[in-house]
Amino acid sequence: MKSMQSYLPSAFAIVLTLGLGACAGASQGQNTAIGAGVGAIGGSVLTGGSAAGTIGGAVVGGVVGHEIKK
Repeated sequence: MKSMQSYLPSAFAIVLTLGLGACAGASQGQNTAIGAGVGAIGGSVLTGGSAAGTIGGAVVGGVVGHEIKK
């Protein structure tokens, strides 16, 4: 289990980078959805799969995605 925990930050950084890269040509609504998805994954990873962490990550990611092109 310890070896998996050492890979989680790297995996999270890769997912976050790919998710934000996908926002480059997207509309504001698409940015919000992509941000929420990436945030949910990140929140889940960082909190060990808790529902509160997943929902919190989705909310924060959605706000960031919404504001990214303003």
